[in-house]
Amino acid sequence: QVQLVESGGGLVQAGGSLRLSCVASTPSFRLNTMGWYRQAPGKQRELVATISSGGNTFCVDFVKGRFTISRDNTVNTVYLHMNNLKLEDTAVYYCNGHHLGYPMWNSWGQGTQVTVSS
Repeated sequence: QVQLVESGGGLVQAGGSLRLSCVASTPSFRLNTMGWYRQAPGKQRELVATISSGGNTFCVDFVKGRFTISRDNTVNTVYLHMNNLKLEDTAVYYCNGHHLGYPMWNSWGQGTQVTVSS
């Protein structure tokens, strides 16, 4: 069972920045596409960004130009760099593997809360 541990969230003013980290306990980390997802109160979990094993990145339109995703295979960690945060970015952020458009693993970490204030 893969364990996912997210960190780095917090309370930030609109326009501010945060960097989220996620450590994945799987020996195949470097082979997996990884993704960041988020879930706002009362909403379904949604994809935010992905990064392939080769480093190709994808961000959904509502964060494009503000968020970037990166990874460090030496420490099994994927990062989400968030700039120019908006109130609507408030959510719990999770990471998971990503395969064919869906989360790869059934288990999720505890997530990390990001709260953006005005």
